[in-house]
Amino acid sequence: MESTGGPYLNTAAVTSPVGIARLLQMTFGCTTFSLVAHQGGFSAAYGTFCMFVWTFCFAVTVFIITCEFTHLHSCLSLSWGNFTAAFAMLATLMSVTAAVIYPLYFVQVGCYPIGCEVRDFRIAASVFAGLLFVAYAAEVFLTRAKPGQVTSYMATISGLLKIVQAFVACIIFGALVNDSQYGKYVATQWCVAVYSFCFVVTVVVVAFSVTGKTALLWFPFERSVVIYTFGAVLLYVSAAVIWPVFCFDSKYGSPQRPSLCAKGKCPWDSQLVIAIFTYVNLLLYVLDLAYSQRIRFVSHL
Repeated sequence: MESTGGPYLNTAAVTSPVGIARLLQMTFGCTTFSLVAHQGGFSAAYGTFCMFVWTFCFAVTVFIITCEFTHLHSCLSLSWGNFTAAFAMLATLMSVTAAVIYPLYFVQVGCYPIGCEVRDFRIAASVFAGLLFVAYAAEVFLTRAKPGQVTSYMATISGLLKIVQAFVACIIFGALVNDSQYGKYVATQWCVAVYSFCFVVTVVVVAFSVTGKTALLWFPFERSVVIYTFGAVLLYVSAAVIWPVFCFDSKYGSPQRPSLCAKGKCPWDSQLVIAIFTYVNLLLYVLDLAYSQRIRFVSHL
């Protein structure tokens, strides 16, 4: 608990550049899902995902602002700097995904058959969804670790990359369950094991950082994370070689998209998405390994 001798309210939580960015996040988020819920409308899994993103990010942002403004975060058993940095990065990724998905599936130029009023509401919601992404990206930019600055791990490039790695892994899992036929070969099952193992360990690293429990571990957490990152690079290299061979080589799969494959229900499409994001995550882990050589953990921030 903080000393009771100081001010009870932290006005910097809403007047600093980061505080202003969070107020904009709250405003844009509330405006976006209100427009959609009132008249814009949403349907199917894509629309539900977008609404979840906007409401979830809004709720957590309100929680963060409230805790910082009232100093209540000092009562929580969290590493507050790690928590806010991790959420800002996650919210940036989620909001940009929703900002792309919603207009792609719900916005149209003409009024038929939804009507001009609904179309206008959807366009407005798309604009505010884009502004919401910009506001979260601004917070990441403002709170990221500067050269020579002592800061929380999740605010460093390596910490932020952990969030992106987990997010990309979720995209891979989504494609895997979309009829990717990964169980056809033992080799592709190995790739799934690689994705799953790296995702779980990355989430554990983030969880220990956010909860501030790294200092309680009996092994050197900093060195272990670097070793794990090196191992993840090797595992993803194997997946980056194996997955394309067993999916797109003519001996095992199909080099080209089958002409009779239904759009949205084609295993080849899912396999292509997985291959692309496998290389994306491999690059992210390589960058993580490079940056992890230049940072030090500060578990108590």
